[in-house]
Amino acid sequence: MDKSTSSPPQLAGDPAEAAVRYAEERQWDVLPGTWLETDPDGAPCCSCSAADCPAPGAHPTRPDWVTQASGAVPTVQHMWQKQPRASVLLPTGRSFDVLEVSENAGCLALARSERINLPLGPVLGAPGRRIMFFVLPGSGDKVPDTLRSFGCRPASLDLSVLGRGGWVVAPPTRTVPAGMVMWARRPTPANRWLPDATEALGALAYACAREAMEALDAGARPARPAAARAGAGRGRAAAPVRGR
Repeated sequence: MDKSTSSPPQLAGDPAEAAVRYAEERQWDVLPGTWLETDPDGAPCCSCSAADCPAPGAHPTRPDWVTQASGAVPTVQHMWQKQPRASVLLPTGRSFDVLEVSENAGCLALARSERINLPLGPVLGAPGRRIMFFVLPGSGDKVPDTLRSFGCRPASLDLSVLGRGGWVVAPPTRTVPAGMVMWARRPTPANRWLPDATEALGALAYACAREAMEALDAGARPARPAAARAGAGRGRAAAPVRGR
């Protein structure tokens, strides 16, 4: 995915170290989530013990998680000292919103944006073959009207917005069955200042519309909105863009 050599690295090791770096270097709030364990048959399972867990090892551990998330480094260190195996969750709607699309559309939009030197924030490769673009907090509210100004019907696109009340799973969290969460475009000093959602939407709208057109041409059923699918990469606040 990301071929950049600038700091920080993919954080492919210790969740506690990654959580501290997100808080310290990006000033992001972080939250410890569930983690993967092994059941008696040797298969991976979620620490929540729910047999039908829809997001094994990748969701909050308690209902009041909103009050638990913190960007204070000593607090973050203490949380992971209590549970070193906890997954790393990033609440949305605080330091950033997220625009979520399919992997195919996301890769196309990312390539188009880089080709024209469009400013981009971090981009996350999430479970369920989803790509998540980080944008300014609150700017996701502009998405429906912006898409309509492009001549797109928001409800026809596989594009969702994650804002306040949601979360995303961050590297180096490992999920089942998707495996390791990874950055497609990792956080660096160069992308500290996030773009407004409207700046990212041109390439994303094109890519999602092209994907929808190709699905129709192939006679395939259009993809369901992202929020309607179970997945480990997003919080419950993920919602398809509404509108006509």
